[in-house]
Amino acid sequence: MARYIAFDVETPNRANDRISAIGITVVENGAVIQQYGTLVDPEVNFEAFHMQLTGITPDKVAGAPNFWQLWPQIALVLESGLLVAHNAPFDMGVLARCLWAYGISWKDQVAYACTCQLARRCFPQLENHKLDTLCESLGIFLDHHRAESDSAACAQLLLACQRSGAKVEDAIKLYDMRRFATLPARRAAPKKTARL
Repeated sequence: MARYIAFDVETPNRANDRISAIGITVVENGAVIQQYGTLVDPEVNFEAFHMQLTGITPDKVAGAPNFWQLWPQIALVLESGLLVAHNAPFDMGVLARCLWAYGISWKDQVAYACTCQLARRCFPQLENHKLDTLCESLGIFLDHHRAESDSAACAQLLLACQRSGAKVEDAIKLYDMRRFATLPARRAAPKKTARL
């Protein structure tokens, strides 16, 4: 698959069922071809920790579209390639819970790849594989916990992993959007040996 949709979400509180910002970066044939980011009115209360972490406050999202209003636009992009995120189970879970909270029906299962897992294979020498550590090591610009910047950095990290020989197709997993969990990998059935 030559088209990847790197995305990142920020959340207003620990429930992780609403989005306060989303960033999307589209990679096609080895190059970034599109970037998008917006604040989102989560229509719920913000917690102090999340405001401090992201810099997003109720005042900043005043007048921003809510997830219901944004979904038709972003769904078209998310459906156009393989979803990729850093610590992807978190972002996939927030997306699934947000869809559930708004009563939006989408796919039962969604394929994704995680750049954290790819980076562990490609750069095992690093002390950790957090997005900021990887970006500093690889010279990738990052304004951390800003959704658009995080998604752009994730896209650049994906490209760096590919240049290091990683095959994204070997890292694809399926996320169960109804159960909010990654599905267990299917194991190949043992080969039957012919009896002599």
